[in-house]
Amino acid sequence: MPAFSALGQRARPPTIARLMSLALDNPRLLSLAAGFTDNRTLPVAAVKTAVDALAAQPAAPEWLQYGANQGRPRLRELLATRLVAQDPGLDPNATASGLFITNGSQQALYLAMQVLGDPGDIVLVDRPSYFVFLELLTGLGITARSLPVDAAGKLDTAALGALLAGMKTRGEFKRLKAVYFVSYYSNPSGRSLDTAEKNALAATLTAHGATVPVIEDAAYRELWFARPPAAAGVLALPAWEKFPRLYLSTLTKPFASGLKVGWGVCTDAGWLARMLHTKGHHDFGTANFNQAICEQALATGGLDAQLAVSRPAYARKMRALHETLLAAGLPVLGWSWREAEGGLYLWLEAPAALDTGLDSAFCRACVEAGVLYVPGELCFGDEVPKNFIRLSYGVLAEPELAEAGRRFAGVAAKFGYGEDSGGSSTGTGLGGAAKSSR
Repeated sequence: MPAFSALGQRARPPTIARLMSLALDNPRLLSLAAGFTDNRTLPVAAVKTAVDALAAQPAAPEWLQYGANQGRPRLRELLATRLVAQDPGLDPNATASGLFITNGSQQALYLAMQVLGDPGDIVLVDRPSYFVFLELLTGLGITARSLPVDAAGKLDTAALGALLAGMKTRGEFKRLKAVYFVSYYSNPSGRSLDTAEKNALAATLTAHGATVPVIEDAAYRELWFARPPAAAGVLALPAWEKFPRLYLSTLTKPFASGLKVGWGVCTDAGWLARMLHTKGHHDFGTANFNQAICEQALATGGLDAQLAVSRPAYARKMRALHETLLAAGLPVLGWSWREAEGGLYLWLEAPAALDTGLDSAFCRACVEAGVLYVPGELCFGDEVPKNFIRLSYGVLAEPELAEAGRRFAGVAAKFGYGEDSGGSSTGTGLGGAAKSSR
């Protein structure tokens, strides 16, 4: 056997691959786990139109050649223009110059942490947080430390101040390398940060001398149902001006996940340069053809046309799953959750005594019943509770979602509990507002 590096020795199979394999290998299993997008609404016509337009160009087909490491200039310009329209306070030129294209936003997350963190370093993460990012940190030997939240799941600034003070006392503060959060229709909780929370987080960090790099993951910002989120991104908020900032988004969720085109905007030239240097070693440029398709879709309105289809479709699918769970009586059994206003997920809190972890009897019973979920235990950087679950309504059709919901609720009924078990009985309550982590 080879003598592996420390990184190689830490490498473990990603949990998302295990969940995806279960879903793909068992036709009977209805998966509420992997955050796939809806096959029925994928933009086949828009992609065909884009490819036809590219093929009809009289010039040489540069879109089938290698592209620039930072990304296609016209695509970067179009994405910058779109972001400035969402956050009008941004400088268009600075936004475009700091923008780069990646193989989905997941690659950008890895690049960011690969050039920032060493084993033993610490990153503050939201609570709950994107579990694939948490696994990424583990693979790099970096410790995730949760941002404290109150009973409603909102940032607890007093507890955060105490956390930072404690880190200084223990000599850990110098190892704090970044802050990460999913700001819109979060994966997994579905919650969005409002302007007051974003500003309070920046103010608390600043007051304690923690103006470390911040990574805002805005992958779901465009997937709103009734209205777009009101809060601006950290690039446009004055409270964050002193911080090196990386704003990440993607075209996989709002347009076509199979194209794997993500993007980011970095305000720090040194950070950006090091990510691009490392990216050059990875792939020396995201697939130029995929970028060209996305460029055509942005330039001709194909992305907005796709969102006009997918937003109401996801809203209907969310309601199908939400209403099935309500009708099946989960609230009476002590379960609670919020009705989502965007994104792809419902975040369920089970009765406190029920273990819903990956190796739990409950999880095994669900698989046996033909339904799969993401255990919430994967979504916490520390002080891990065992009674949370993420359900995705992205890929299944509405009848399948209803059936999956009934299967899930049937297992929950067999495990019992009830209104006096500590959960909300409303079905639309806090539903996964994690308790303060400090």
